[in-house]
Amino acid sequence: MWNLPNTITILRIFMVPLLVAVLLTEFPEKEFWGLAIFLLAALTDLVDGIIARRTDRITVTGTLLDPIADKLLMSAAFISLVELGLAPAWMVTGIVGREFAVTALRMVAMERRITIAANWWGKAKMGTQVVAVALLILGRKLGHWIVLGTVALWITFFLAIISMVIYFWQNRNVLSEPEE
Repeated sequence: MWNLPNTITILRIFMVPLLVAVLLTEFPEKEFWGLAIFLLAALTDLVDGIIARRTDRITVTGTLLDPIADKLLMSAAFISLVELGLAPAWMVTGIVGREFAVTALRMVAMERRITIAANWWGKAKMGTQVVAVALLILGRKLGHWIVLGTVALWITFFLAIISMVIYFWQNRNVLSEPEE
């Protein structure tokens, strides 16, 4: 159960409250510290998966914890951005709501012994989320970057909705099959 990839995933979970505290506390250069914590946490998402696959250390614990850690990180970052006035609440609600909806779909599928693998749309959405959050964190500090962050947020929002629709469409049989 406890191996290096799972330890890295747990580290990402522990970084979430630190990220929120840094983003929502006023002190000099908080944006750079917040960005560093966020990017390090996002990097652990790549690293834990690579290590798990290359060392054949994929575990049930890791399979369950990794998506939870991802959703905690992204949800906390986006909600913090709403609190800071850097992202509209309605967009963040759509993005975070998508995460819960797709997770619920995956849980129903898992119960029925069906695996729903990540697809290109979901991976693109995750990539744009990281870019949007990073640019929005720096937005006020670097002025014009807020425009790039806003554009990235709109792209993230649309990819979140599109990917959710695709996941549900491609896996509609999961919801239509009768329970056993």
